[in-house]
Amino acid sequence: MTRNIPIGQLGPADLDAYFQLRLRGLAEHPEAFGQSHAEALAKGAAQHEVMLDGRSAAEGNFILGASLSAEGPLVGTIAMVRSPGERKRHRASVVGMYVVPEASRQGVGRALLEALLARAARIDGVRQLELGVTSTNVAARRLYESFGFVAYGREIDALRVGSEYHDADLMVCFITPRVPSS
Repeated sequence: MTRNIPIGQLGPADLDAYFQLRLRGLAEHPEAFGQSHAEALAKGAAQHEVMLDGRSAAEGNFILGASLSAEGPLVGTIAMVRSPGERKRHRASVVGMYVVPEASRQGVGRALLEALLARAARIDGVRQLELGVTSTNVAARRLYESFGFVAYGREIDALRVGSEYHDADLMVCFITPRVPSS
């Protein structure tokens, strides 16, 4: 039986909790995020205010959060960012996926991704979701594949953490059927 994981769109009141969770993810898994812990601290929580204000959520820019109970603390997040510009509005990126280790293997990541995909399918004009996942993160890749994401390439040395380089597998999931160009 699948556990009922409360998922909701984060808003302005969630800024501090979200930022603390993000800092934790950046510290624990620096190879998984494009922003470093130091950069996040320098920019502060205010860098997330626009995403959390909710004004562009209907357009496809939002952050979802998960907890293990209705009143419990935030244990996971995922975000969607829609591509700007007329010619790329059919695309959106899945970013910022993180689940605290003490909530792993409890269905939180699956619930977050399922909720994001359901919302994306209701947003007019969004046809595909894209993401990059650290090539060595086999568990995350398998989760994405279980929802229909397929790898279409690899970005070599996508991120540098200290003196180490990390590749990223580029993945896509089509929400509406792909129509090949003639």
